Amino acid sequence: MSESVPRPADRDPVELAAELGETLAASDEHERFEAARAAVEADETAQARIDEFERRRASFLADRERGEATQADLRELERLQSDLHEMPVVAEFLDARADLEALLDAATDAVSAPLAVGFGGEAGGCCMD
Repeated sequence: MSESVPRPADRDPVELAAELGETLAASDEHERFEAARAAVEADETAQARIDEFERRRASFLADRERGEATQADLRELERLQSDLHEMPVVAEFLDARADLEALLDAATDAVSAPLAVGFGGEAGGCCMD
C-alpha cells in the first residue's frame, strides 16, 4: 500500500511557504533576474552610469527640498535615466526584474485568493475603523 499525499490542511503552512519560496527561487524568472543582476554589477560602464545617476538624483532631491531645483535639472535627470535604461545590460535587468515581479504578484494572488484578504493585509474589515 502506498502512502497518501498529505492534504494542505494537514501540512504546516510555514513549511509550505518555505517550499513555495524554494520553488520561486528555482524558477526561470528568478534565475534570469539573478544573472541579469550579476551582469549589471560586473559591467563597469553600467556601474559608472548608475553611480552618476544616483549622485545627480540625490543632488536634485536636495535642491528640490531647498526649492532650488529647476525644470532643466529634472530634464537632465530624466535624460540620464533614459540613457541608463537604454543600455542593453540594464534593459535586460529591468525586463528580468519585471518578469520576476509578475511571477511574485501571481504567487501572492494565489496565496491571497482562498483567504479572501490581500496577502499581508488585514483580515476582518467589518468592524475596522
